Amino acid sequence: MAAGDGASEQAQMAADRVARLKRQLQQAERDERAWIAGAAGEALVGEKLKTLNPSDWLVLHDVHWPGRPKANLDHVLVGPGGVLVIDAKNWTGRIEVREGVLFQEGRTRIRETIGVLEQVAALTVLLDPKHRQRVHGWLCMVRQPDMQAISSSGVRIQGLSTLTDAINALPNVLEPAEVQAIHAYLKQLLTGAASPSLLTSAQLGKAWTGNAKAKTNPRAGFQLSAPSRQFQAKQQTTSHSGQRSRPASSRARRPSKPQLGCLGVAGVLIFLLVFSSMLMNLGTSFTQQLTHLPPHPAPATTQPFQSP
Repeated sequence: MAAGDGASEQAQMAADRVARLKRQLQQAERDERAWIAGAAGEALVGEKLKTLNPSDWLVLHDVHWPGRPKANLDHVLVGPGGVLVIDAKNWTGRIEVREGVLFQEGRTRIRETIGVLEQVAALTVLLDPKHRQRVHGWLCMVRQPDMQAISSSGVRIQGLSTLTDAINALPNVLEPAEVQAIHAYLKQLLTGAASPSLLTSAQLGKAWTGNAKAKTNPRAGFQLSAPSRQFQAKQQTTSHSGQRSRPASSRARRPSKPQLGCLGVAGVLIFLLVFSSMLMNLGTSFTQQLTHLPPHPAPATTQPFQSP
């Protein structure tokens, strides 16, 4: 290496770190601005919703997203027109919907419309089946006050100025008693200390995968519950030595063939000797009986018939 090469290499590494840290700082600043703008947009939507008739529409702000502990729902409304999930967006630039697709400055915002549908789905499963069709997802564009559109996925996109008019124009689908009951139920679930947990399809897929692995590999798959682990420990622990015994295999559970010991062999030999002596005695007795039999009488001869 030439003089100064080592120091130059260290200087280049330091410059790379500085550039990386600058990029991270710029991203953090953009995130900060986005969160500040989002909070301001939610506050403006919240102020707008205060103009609704409180005897008709009951509102929940900034509540838990069921199944996602680190996410929230901006606004949940319960009223005669149903249950509304409103996601506030304080976006800048040109916002438009073309052929059912939401765009911001020429870039698609399909991810945001899908997010609203996911919020609706998470809230829907908490309700009684007869109320599940009454849940709707809306996007409120704070800086596009007069916007009115519907995406191809059914998400309504409404400007801030016309938001309450659009809500009041919804047809009545819930009775006042139902409104009170649903609002009280959702308030209890969504404003607690923890977000209500849900079994999503992703978790269900993992469960099926674990079950399939458990069938092919007994060591893989689900973990045993505490009572099952205790039962397994008792089965594997011996009564005296305290050592764990291996689970018996299917071959070991089969009935073992009887094995003869020394006494068994001696018994078999004695039986064979006794049986052979009995056969010899029977043979001798039969021979003696044959020798004492009387001789057979001579056969009688017949004379030929003579006529007188």
